[in-house]
Amino acid sequence: MRTLEFTKEIKAPAQKVWDVLWNDDTYSKWTNAFNPNGGSRMQSDWQVGGRTLFLDNNGNGMVSTIKSKNEPYDVVFEHVGEIMDGKEDTTSEQVKSWAGSLEEYHLSETNGFTTLKASVQVGEEWVDMMSKGFTEGLETVKTLSEQ
Repeated sequence: MRTLEFTKEIKAPAQKVWDVLWNDDTYSKWTNAFNPNGGSRMQSDWQVGGRTLFLDNNGNGMVSTIKSKNEPYDVVFEHVGEIMDGKEDTTSEQVKSWAGSLEEYHLSETNGFTTLKASVQVGEEWVDMMSKGFTEGLETVKTLSEQ
């Protein structure tokens, strides 16, 4: 596993950046960088230890939980499985090889600017795709937050 880290300075309050990250209408816009075919969405009960799904337009994606949350400053997701073709998998050897990986978002606000730090733990085969997705996606977060 490798940890990728990304930082973006945004001229907007932390709450606005948080809202851009996690509201349904803007989440799909910034995550389009990961899934150019569109349709990325997140379903969450927003409870620590609860259930969060990161899905594409076919309903495939990640099964996760929130490890910790302090809105609007921090949220840490733990990925525990995947959904493919309507089947949830949290026990296969393939899933076990990355289960427990973290995806973190930390926001700190100073003098009208928010520093957004994001990190994700990924296998080597996902480094290029995730690097491109976060680099482009966080630029979209910046644009949407500064409007």
